[in-house]
Amino acid sequence: MQIGFVSLGCPKNLVDSEVMLGLARQAGHTLTADPAAADVLVVNTCAFIEPARQESIDAILEMAAHKAAGRCRRLVVAGCLSERYRDELRRQIPEIDVVLGTNDVLAIVSAITGEPPSGGARPLPLSPAAAPPPAFLYDAGLPRELSTPGHYAYIKVAEGCDYACSFCIIPKLRGRYRSRPIEDVVAEARSLAARGVKEIILVSQDTSFYGIDRRERGALARLLEALNRIDGLAWIRLLYLYPTTVTDDTLAAIAGCEKVCRYVDLPLQHAAPAVLRRMRRPGGRASYERLIRRIRRRIPGVTIRTTFITGFPGETAADFQELVRFARAVRFDHLGVFTYSHEEGTTAFSLRDDVPRRVKTARQRVLMNLQRRLVGQANRARIGEHVTVLVDGRAPESPLVIRGRLQSQAPDIDSAVYLTEVDPSALRPGDLVKATVTAARGYDLVARLDR
Repeated sequence: MQIGFVSLGCPKNLVDSEVMLGLARQAGHTLTADPAAADVLVVNTCAFIEPARQESIDAILEMAAHKAAGRCRRLVVAGCLSERYRDELRRQIPEIDVVLGTNDVLAIVSAITGEPPSGGARPLPLSPAAAPPPAFLYDAGLPRELSTPGHYAYIKVAEGCDYACSFCIIPKLRGRYRSRPIEDVVAEARSLAARGVKEIILVSQDTSFYGIDRRERGALARLLEALNRIDGLAWIRLLYLYPTTVTDDTLAAIAGCEKVCRYVDLPLQHAAPAVLRRMRRPGGRASYERLIRRIRRRIPGVTIRTTFITGFPGETAADFQELVRFARAVRFDHLGVFTYSHEEGTTAFSLRDDVPRRVKTARQRVLMNLQRRLVGQANRARIGEHVTVLVDGRAPESPLVIRGRLQSQAPDIDSAVYLTEVDPSALRPGDLVKATVTAARGYDLVARLDR
């Protein structure tokens, strides 16, 4: 059958989608990007915050319309929204044939066909009263159909989360933290490199916690050292490190492995101690500044990315100013700012959502304006710098310009480098080229190939 697939949410969810796509293709089905041509439509959903939840619902309704009026015969909904609202989805959107939760990835083929699963595949959940299936953790033996460009791919090194951040629903949706064995991650990375992947990006809910659940202290450093030895890989990137689990051996591995990007993604969420306590997050501005000084000392030239939440319950004007002063003092290389979303099922839902939406948005805007000025200054100082660029392809804005990234830029979430005065047909995605920065354009850089 022809299978149409919509994947929403974070890179961790994308990996689940790619495994499901791989299983579908392995079972003999073909994939189509045109929902009107699909016999079966699958939507892998996100439910982290209200905008993501709404995007998922909109996508389901759009695919349901194709089922009602077109070729599609079955509609499958998977992922976090399904895990959170399994019964409600079936009741309110009757076009849905099968709902798969976060642990039901292996059931995708039987969900597509409507037939009982064969072999070792887990059966479809029959009712809310049924015993929960074992916690799913994919491995290198499962097929994956990459949906990223062929030169980079995500590897999920662990599933679930052991933290209890008051704003987050993920532990309820994904379960306890469980790491994959080092040798299994290495086997997958080696397979991806053989397929032409140049950059692998390691993801989990807390990548710096990797191996701790298995009582393997120092596992992340050992994993990076093993990945660094794989032929064909050029860059290895880490996303989602938790401030209390960033160890010196991890920092030493980032600094010492030539293929590991000197890039630390450290979602801190806030800096005011009172807000962090209500968030059930550790530390405060002083401890975070010490951590960042330590990272910069141990990894010369490191790029640091973080995310903040504005408008968390009880956030005062003074708390927010503390956050602004922190951002100004640290000068993060990349910063994402989200407004607080009051989510049922989180412990923060018991707090009064007392910061008006307009105030949340205004505070978000203040931080992003500050970040824009700081990054603009830093980027202008880079004019004349010689850099190595990983080519991503032609720029959507102009087919005559090539877009790429530095080691300091992760795909999809960070800025980019635009190569001008170049023959676009002479470069392919995945090429590594030398260039010189010639201009700064807001968050982005402009460069010219070295002759």
